[in-house]
Amino acid sequence: MASAAPRPAPPRATARVAEAVLTGGAFRRSPRLASPGPMTPDEPATITPYRDGPLLVRGPFRIVDQDGREISVERSTVALCRCGKSKLRPFCDGTHKLSGFSAPSGAEDRSRPSGSG
Repeated sequence: MASAAPRPAPPRATARVAEAVLTGGAFRRSPRLASPGPMTPDEPATITPYRDGPLLVRGPFRIVDQDGREISVERSTVALCRCGKSKLRPFCDGTHKLSGFSAPSGAEDRSRPSGSG
């Protein structure tokens, strides 16, 4: 009998994959990734670009697609794909490490002209 196609990971598993990407592959809670204590809805979310990796979002947030439909997330910390190669988009699955994705943690230098013309 043919095996069924793999189902997409549920949001909780997706967040665990994203967390594993940032902790070196182990599914464990890392104090450095934990939200900084209980957050209230009036506190803003914090988005941290990781060098050559995902955007880590901590705090109260909602993710919606371009049509306004909410993407279910059951965690207060998730990693969002920046490389565009993840199989779990918009969440990170670690593919950036294999694809050679490169991006700084800080803002790009906006004073330099982009392109060749």
